[in-house]
Amino acid sequence: MIFGLARLAIFLFVVLTILFFLLRIYARSLRREALEETWDQGGIDQPRDDYIRHGMESYEKGLFLKLLWLVYIIPTIVISALVYFLNFYQ
Repeated sequence: MIFGLARLAIFLFVVLTILFFLLRIYARSLRREALEETWDQGGIDQPRDDYIRHGMESYEKGLFLKLLWLVYIIPTIVISALVYFLNFYQ
């Protein structure tokens, strides 16, 4: 029982880590495109590279915490609860 649970935890961690990095890359690319479109529409006095860099730096701080909760914490709690209830409340 313990070895099966350990294998599940390791496999889950690997899959969630891959998912975390793929979602991070995708979300960053969407945000960068949005910043580029905003700059291209005009009305911004900063140089393009500076505007995009500052926007990405501020976005990155919030993105990490959101993805941490979305990818690691919530699925781990749900799967742990399912394993517990399915094994001990039959």
